[in-house]
Amino acid sequence: MKTMKKLSKPLAIILVLALLLAPAVLAEDGAGESGEGGEQPSPGPLALMSTFIWLIPLVAVFYFMIIRPESKRKKAAAKLRSDLIVSDEVTTIGGIVGKVVQIKDDLVTIETSAERTRVTIVRGAISSREQKISD
Repeated sequence: MKTMKKLSKPLAIILVLALLLAPAVLAEDGAGESGEGGEQPSPGPLALMSTFIWLIPLVAVFYFMIIRPESKRKKAAAKLRSDLIVSDEVTTIGGIVGKVVQIKDDLVTIETSAERTRVTIVRGAISSREQKISD
């Protein structure tokens, strides 16, 4: 529901632009009748512009529905990985759940079971942080 509220404003703008430009495009289609000799008149600059005008809303839709949300997800994942601290409970991209016991540069060591099995992974392999475990 929250996503729809975010998308409704850009989509409304695109819809208004499409409705404003539709009469101009339809009027140009009717004006292109063939003259004497059966030759087609060359398309004017307005006809060429109307062809490219439809690309602008299409690019806007791709930006707001695909590119922007993906970049936000990447930023959130990078922030999650950079904010890791010892004693966080994390899940890796492979599904291993464990408690962070040591952090060195790009390597994170997690403890995965009651037997205190330790696994060292790269920071990029952490997909989520469930909760902070306090000792």
